[in-house]
Amino acid sequence: MKNNEEQSRSLFGISLSDRPKWQQFLICSSGFFFGYLVNGVCEEYVYNRLKFSYGWYFTFIQGWVYLALIYLQGFTTKQMVNPWKTYVKLSAVLMGSHGLTKGSLAFLNYPAQLMFKSTKVLPVMIMGAFIPGLRRKYPPHEYVSALLLVVGLILFTLADANTSPNFSILGVVMVSGALIMDSFLGNFQEAIFTMNPDTTQMEMLFCSTVVGLPFLIPPMLLTGELFKAWSSCSQHPYVYGVLVFEAMATFIGQVSVLSLIAIFGAATTAMITTARKAVTLLLSYLIFTKPLTEQHGTGLILISMGIILKMIPENKPAPRMVPKMKELPLARDENRRNEEEERRPLV
Repeated sequence: MKNNEEQSRSLFGISLSDRPKWQQFLICSSGFFFGYLVNGVCEEYVYNRLKFSYGWYFTFIQGWVYLALIYLQGFTTKQMVNPWKTYVKLSAVLMGSHGLTKGSLAFLNYPAQLMFKSTKVLPVMIMGAFIPGLRRKYPPHEYVSALLLVVGLILFTLADANTSPNFSILGVVMVSGALIMDSFLGNFQEAIFTMNPDTTQMEMLFCSTVVGLPFLIPPMLLTGELFKAWSSCSQHPYVYGVLVFEAMATFIGQVSVLSLIAIFGAATTAMITTARKAVTLLLSYLIFTKPLTEQHGTGLILISMGIILKMIPENKPAPRMVPKMKELPLARDENRRNEEEERRPLV
């Protein structure tokens, strides 16, 4: 079976397999950053400007846009190489993480939740050691790199928080559960790509979306969000245009993330997604000319140190050459006698 790194992969028609690693990383990261920067702008407009906080409903709309885009990419179920039950597990974890993250906001304020979510890369690395098919082991400098990145991001994001982190036992339990599910999700996706290298990014996204959409219906009905969102969006139909545009950008980001997981692994991808938050915040400060404090600077330095440390190549010891043992004199004489007997003519 081919290794997943040798498997032919492409990203929206751009071949990745025949390119060096740094080009693969640059292409996939660019797609991810573009998709989620646009996503952040759209969310800012819908959630903060219009005050529409209908997360389940918007995710439901986004899922249907994904399916339409995947269909336009030419993917069909005949191209599937994994059983549906694999994606049932994947989608259950995905929806559980989404629900716990949303629910935790009822018990934690935003700075507290942000602190927990910023640590995602650490549980992803730890969980990788327990996932069948992966059993990942990371060198010590990668754990130090992840820790620097996490601490730097927390310092940077909380530098101008209006309120201090507010913790609640139930909220901490919920957001911790979401973190565990997130760490399992990324490693499970990597395990699928590793154990079956013929799995494509489109299959992963298509099956996860198809299986995940029904999971969104019960919370929409139980909370009454379905009817509230339908009524609000009917009064402002242009919101659907914003949602479709956001979903198209996020689609690019999602496929890019799956490409990163397939090629570089879940932990590296988690570090990139964590660093993206810092880049987004830094851009907002530069664009809107907000003042940067010493805490911002300290956070940026730690983030930079973490990224540089991550880029240090791992020095693997060269395989030892076992010297060929010299033939002992007695064995050499025995071999010579055997050869003479073989050459002796039969009587």
